[in-house]
Amino acid sequence: MKRLRVHDLRPEDRLRLTFDGAFDRQSALEGELEPFLQALEEHADGWMPDVVNGKRQRKYSRTSFGKALEERRDENSTGLGLYRTQWPALDMSLSLWFPPLPPRLSVAVNVKPLSFFAEAERCRHFVEMVRAWASRYPVSHAKAHSSDDTELSGSPNFGRDDETEYRDGFDKIYEVFWLNVFGMKLVETVGRERMLSTPAHRVEGLPNGSILLVTWPTAADFASDAAREAQARAHVHLRPDLDYDTVLRALRERSAALAPVEPCFHPDVAPLLSRVVDRIPSHERQRSIAGFNVWRPPEPEEWLPVDAAPPSDVGESERALAQYSLHAEHLVVFLHTEVPSVLQATPESLTDADFYFWKEDYPKTRLREVLDEHVVPAVGAYLGQVLVHHLGGRWIPRKKLMETGVRVGHRVWLPFVRAHRYLSSCESLLDYSLTQLYREAERHRAPEAEEPRGG
Repeated sequence: MKRLRVHDLRPEDRLRLTFDGAFDRQSALEGELEPFLQALEEHADGWMPDVVNGKRQRKYSRTSFGKALEERRDENSTGLGLYRTQWPALDMSLSLWFPPLPPRLSVAVNVKPLSFFAEAERCRHFVEMVRAWASRYPVSHAKAHSSDDTELSGSPNFGRDDETEYRDGFDKIYEVFWLNVFGMKLVETVGRERMLSTPAHRVEGLPNGSILLVTWPTAADFASDAAREAQARAHVHLRPDLDYDTVLRALRERSAALAPVEPCFHPDVAPLLSRVVDRIPSHERQRSIAGFNVWRPPEPEEWLPVDAAPPSDVGESERALAQYSLHAEHLVVFLHTEVPSVLQATPESLTDADFYFWKEDYPKTRLREVLDEHVVPAVGAYLGQVLVHHLGGRWIPRKKLMETGVRVGHRVWLPFVRAHRYLSSCESLLDYSLTQLYREAERHRAPEAEEPRGG
């Protein structure tokens, strides 16, 4: 069973639920969790997990669920993962803590894409599931909302990853999300009558004293202006110290930050940037696209006019050419598993290499000595070989590697200088990409003036 995991796929907005509740440790665990599974199975409309992952992966069933919890159990905790093998993707976890720790049930649900929750009926089922859980396992605070918008909100994340916030609980309402469950402490802080009178799509007191609040019928259109106005009204009602216009303005700014932006990248680096933005967290991607739309990489300076370039000062040019070939082969050996296209040494392989070095934060994660002594020569030689084999270039060997050039048309390009600048920082990988230099050299190629290529 090959499962679809939310975090392994292209970053994209999703519906995220965080739920931390208490449970009765005196009861048998199987019986205590029966209402949890019953609500999940009844209301997971179209996104029901079909994989249970404990110490190994199994097809979902009540039996496999129990086995996974048992095999992962230690002295005071247990947990498991729940996933799907089909779209929409699901990444869900359940964690349990036992005495001497406070008995606690923690659930995280991520369903991708968020657009899956554009239907009111599907959203109603989701709310009913959370209502059933919150009625059975009292929470201090639970929420479900767009993952991207949650990231932009800056509100505290209540959960086991922040011990201080978990110990102290929420002392006030920092944000109102699409779906909210407010526990007794927050209800008392705000006032039950005030909370129950909140202007919202749905407000309901639960049997254990907590209150469920849903701001809008559907989760997917949280960023629409009408949904934002509803969110702002609910927030300032629960927090009279806040100003409605200020809250609404901030929400609209978040909507604008998440609004789709059409990519319009510099053509030389468009294929590279398209892959780069696909790796950027989805809540930051539209801003990044807008930034890259106006960004222009510096024009390559790693070249000399033919009449200003020094001639070869190497007596045995064949030996020098063999050394460049060996340097380039080092890059192929190193990258071919992660970047198979380097075996072909094509212009496209330069883009693949650019993306790999950027993705790996290469200049930041490797020793400077290793970069200068091994990687720069390998990258420079590989770039030079692509210029030779695809643009009819000719090596001009020099004793000093940084002076070595490749003549293409009326220019002599300095691939090792470019490689050194390229690998100087993570930012330089984009500013001085191998792809861009190749495209610039391609534009300045003058076929009628080419001499026979070498290398």
